[in-house]
Amino acid sequence: MAKAVRKQALGRGLSALLNDSSSDINSANDKNAEKIVGTIIEIDLNLIDVNPYQPRSYFNEEALRELASSIKELGVIQPITVRKLEGNKFQLVSGERRFRASKLIGSSTIPAYIRIANDQEMLEMALVENIQRKDLDPIEVALSYQRLIDEIDLTQEEMSQRVGKKRSTISNYLRLLKLDPIIQTGMRDGFLSMGHGRALINVENSGEQLNIYEKIIQQKLSVRQTEQLVKELKNESSPTIKKNTNATETPKFVSKGLKTISEYFGHKIDIKLAGKDKGKIIIPFHSEEDFNRIKKLLE
Repeated sequence: MAKAVRKQALGRGLSALLNDSSSDINSANDKNAEKIVGTIIEIDLNLIDVNPYQPRSYFNEEALRELASSIKELGVIQPITVRKLEGNKFQLVSGERRFRASKLIGSSTIPAYIRIANDQEMLEMALVENIQRKDLDPIEVALSYQRLIDEIDLTQEEMSQRVGKKRSTISNYLRLLKLDPIIQTGMRDGFLSMGHGRALINVENSGEQLNIYEKIIQQKLSVRQTEQLVKELKNESSPTIKKNTNATETPKFVSKGLKTISEYFGHKIDIKLAGKDKGKIIIPFHSEEDFNRIKKLLE
């Protein structure tokens, strides 16, 4: 079992350094900086300001309570990271969940790793640290990448090196920001996955994106089913008219009715003509679940 970080209250020497405004330490080159930077110190929670550059905008309350319970039992296992401000004040770089959870249980101090950084370095550290987390939703990750581009002026290649991700992975996340805002919200709320989002990116029309999004929710479509639906939509939009092997012209009443039938079944419906007014309607299915859904529609 991992052991909690041993509480190390501020020694008299460090305390004096942090409180002495005449010898304030604001950069790694300042006198006595080496005595503070890189050390893990137990810091008063009231001396720490929340990071204004925090990319995360939502904190799950239940998960916070669970973390708070764990901290109450075991202590803070991994120190937070703060940067030193003027005087005896600090600002969060990473570890806001641990910070919030510690406050929930009434802790007065928290172990922290001290760094010195300017605002741009602060933003970059916060964004890169957050991207590495596994509990971020795809849109939060995408927004963090976009902020690194817009505010830190990093290229996708530079980001790839900083965060240890392939450039293609970064590109796939950024493309999600082209989705309709309603769909982005659905991804943030967990109604559909990144795989669903990547499939929907291939649909340029926002209205068609939303139509497919509704079908994904209502019919609980898998990523594969969504990809097939997008493929069928693109085929329908193609100017090429599909004809049967005998090159029989599709009757107007069939052409008119196909769209309605396709929308009803949630798939592009194929036909096989056997004469002027005769033929077969072919209803495709893509899984056992999909087959049972179509069966219900026919009952």
